Amino acid sequence: MSPARRRSAGAARYAAPAAFLLAVTVAVLLIRAGIKGGGPATTTERGPVTHASTSQAPPPGTTRRATTTLAGRFYTVEGGDTFGSISAKSGVPISQLELLNPGVSSNSLQVGQKLRVK
Repeated sequence: MSPARRRSAGAARYAAPAAFLLAVTVAVLLIRAGIKGGGPATTTERGPVTHASTSQAPPPGTTRRATTTLAGRFYTVEGGDTFGSISAKSGVPISQLELLNPGVSSNSLQVGQKLRVK
C-alpha cells in the first residue's frame, strides 16, 4: 500500500467517529441552552402568575385588600390569581373587571400588577 493511500485510509477511519462526536456535542449544547432558559422564552422575576415559584406570599396574618385612590379602586395581583378569584375577593363581576382593564388577559396576570376594580 502506498503512503498516500495509507493516509487517505487513516483519515476515512476517523471521519465517522469525529462526525458522531461533533453531533453529540452540538446536541448537548442545544439541550443545555434550552434547560438554562437561553433565548426569548426566559421567565423574569415577575413572571406569569401560573408559576408558583414567582409568587411571594404575604407575611402570616396579613391579607391584601383592594386599595382606593382618587381615580378608583385597585387590586394588587397575588400568586395564583385569576379574574375569577379577584372577582370573588373584591365582589366585582368578571365582566366589569374585563371592562375596567382592557387589554389585560386573565391568563397573563403578573404578581404585583395593579388591576382596577371600581
